[in-house]
Amino acid sequence: MIEYTNTIIEKVAVHNIGNKTNEEELHISKTLLDISDVKVTELLTKFFLTPFSDPEYHSFTFSNDDFTLNPMYIFASQIFEDVKLFQKISVDIAKYLYELSIHPQIKSGDLFITHFSEIVVEDEVTDAIGIFKSENKQSFLKLDREQQSYSIRCEDGINIEKLDKGCLIFNTDKESGYKICIIDKSNKSTEAQYWKDSFLQLKPYSDVYHYTKNLMNITKHYIAKELPDEFEINRTDQIDLLNRSAEYFKTHDNFDKEDYEKEVFRDSEMIKSFRKFDESYRNENDFDYEDSFEISPSAVKQGVKLFKSVLKLDRNFHIYIHGDVELIKQGVEKDGRKYYKIYYVNEA
Repeated sequence: MIEYTNTIIEKVAVHNIGNKTNEEELHISKTLLDISDVKVTELLTKFFLTPFSDPEYHSFTFSNDDFTLNPMYIFASQIFEDVKLFQKISVDIAKYLYELSIHPQIKSGDLFITHFSEIVVEDEVTDAIGIFKSENKQSFLKLDREQQSYSIRCEDGINIEKLDKGCLIFNTDKESGYKICIIDKSNKSTEAQYWKDSFLQLKPYSDVYHYTKNLMNITKHYIAKELPDEFEINRTDQIDLLNRSAEYFKTHDNFDKEDYEKEVFRDSEMIKSFRKFDESYRNENDFDYEDSFEISPSAVKQGVKLFKSVLKLDRNFHIYIHGDVELIKQGVEKDGRKYYKIYYVNEA
């Protein structure tokens, strides 16, 4: 969780990043942005920080896993060590991003580089560096009053409700590549993933949030894709397994792999199958988790949204299964029509 009620914007630098391949220029500002207007700083705080209300954390990496060689790690460290270098380093960051803006689909935009103080991340008060890119201008109508009449004109500007790209680099966990969260709401194509993969070069942060999220993802993929190929199982039983998994995470403070497998899968052959799939999935997707860890409530809140407990029957019915699967029976009529029989006590 990020708390910014008492956060102060200390410095802001703005540069315009063009697309190098499209022969667009890089425009560097020689001075910092004037943020003395209280209303402006309030709007900037909202623009920069509200998109990170439910963050997912990352850390710096590099091609050989030595994050200390990552240029952005070096730039961030220089600012944290000597904030007087902020303007100079902001120019270095802008030039670095410009050199990477070579794919024709990458849009030009205004790059904001910001230094925050008194920001709270996971109950730790620290400072942070924000890097934000606004790529999409919006048109606004502005009315001007002239004595007893009005005139209207159109201006292009930034919509503070829509941050295109952004990242927050927190001055914590330097020894493991800093704690970082990102936003990228523009083009999601492979060619345009330069923000996370080329510019920032990030990997998932190894903490309980990601342990919880990864384990829930593995379970979901196993039940949905692998399980039906190995065992005779219907959709109702799949939903029951997903519900048992979700219930485990919602009712336990700590995860224990062996207990989890017994509570969710129960059958020894199914547990063996899950372990095999688990190992393969982690290797293929380059992430891991501990056999025991503290469960992250925020990760559970996000993860259970993906655990679909809906039984869809043609286009006629949706059956939501939340409890005892023994109360729903599947069958086939003599004429071949399939049916479900549902038992209940009270009708709401």
